[in-house]
Amino acid sequence: MTNKILVVDDDKAIADSTAIYLNNDGYEVRIAPDGITALDILQRDTINLVLMDIMMPKLDGIKTMERIRKTSNIPIILLTAKSEESDKVYGLLSGADDYITKPFSPTELLARVKSALRRSIVFNQTPAMGEIIIGSLAFDGLNKKVTVDGEQVKLTNLEYRILELFCKHPNRIFSAEEIYRAVWNEDVFVNDNTIAVHIRRIREKIEIDPKNPKLLKVVYGIGYKLEKL
Repeated sequence: MTNKILVVDDDKAIADSTAIYLNNDGYEVRIAPDGITALDILQRDTINLVLMDIMMPKLDGIKTMERIRKTSNIPIILLTAKSEESDKVYGLLSGADDYITKPFSPTELLARVKSALRRSIVFNQTPAMGEIIIGSLAFDGLNKKVTVDGEQVKLTNLEYRILELFCKHPNRIFSAEEIYRAVWNEDVFVNDNTIAVHIRRIREKIEIDPKNPKLLKVVYGIGYKLEKL
């Protein structure tokens, strides 16, 4: 089955050229000029991945993504002309799976899209694991559900898979590179704080006090671990 990709960008030239790259690689493409239109398309059609600009009229990419994340874990890659680290971090913290800085090459675009779709497939096909309880955290692999003190928390696919890695190996220290290779399933590791940002977002969802974590901890100079006493 052909994957459907929604390209959301108010710059028609960029949206059209992006659609051409994707069409030529075998994807079916929908285009939206703003966030409002994108949300309407997502309600009416089955979309496998969203490529979305941040700066748009009516409803910008961040706010659109936040609305999508209330009901869906669909892979979202942000397209942004901003190269500052703070903008990338903000995008990831808001729920993005990845980002591409404009201008980008067709090769980079297609590589990021394939990687995100592959991770989504792995998430949906991962064999179920039994419930694991670590402190106040309950990880239910059968139903792909995570609760803290009985309250369900909503994770993106990437956040879920990172937490799953830790739950399968409590007390084991993972370096950022090990997490990247295991979860992103990529050979080339670029240390751009992506892992740190996702860890921070997971903490905000599973820790009572994210600034003083009791579960997901940093082992300075080495990596991260999920502590099971």
